[in-house]
Amino acid sequence: MSGHGFHVHGAHEHELEHQAHGGSQLAQYVAIFTAILSTLGAIVSYQGGATQNEAMMYKNEAVLKKTQASDQWNYYEAKSNKAHLMELAADLAPAEKQAHYHEQIAKYELEKKDIKAKAEALEKQSAQANQMSEQALHPHHKQAQSMTLIQIAISLASITALTRKRWLFSLAMIAAAGGLALWVAALFA
Repeated sequence: MSGHGFHVHGAHEHELEHQAHGGSQLAQYVAIFTAILSTLGAIVSYQGGATQNEAMMYKNEAVLKKTQASDQWNYYEAKSNKAHLMELAADLAPAEKQAHYHEQIAKYELEKKDIKAKAEALEKQSAQANQMSEQALHPHHKQAQSMTLIQIAISLASITALTRKRWLFSLAMIAAAGGLALWVAALFA
């Protein structure tokens, strides 16, 4: 009844007003804690995605180089087959035509050396790109574990806000500390 200058609050309204104007410091700590963890979680998540993308880029490069090397080896085999056919033709041809076939054999053998060198170089590039992919992906497992612990910490903090159980907030801080430690380990991996 507030018609005559008096405003009477019920117990429930008084508690809501008290909470709205400062209430529990635990709730404020939880809110700040979850906001910070959410920000850090977004950073860890971004880094994890960037790590995966970089590893996939290198892996794609490795596959591309391996395919190009395979093409070169096929080309090498084709030249070898042609050289063998020329050898057979030289054996079967009359003496006056054998010189032409021997020239062709020499030409194919020379071409095979260049093709082999290209194929080996491409295989080396493929192996290097594959190794770079492995190195790029190395910190990803720690980043994923870090993100998991940060999400657990946020969940525990949310439950803390609802239940006001301080021991849950302690668990949330432990999970967050573990997540942050794994994140730092991933940065230096």
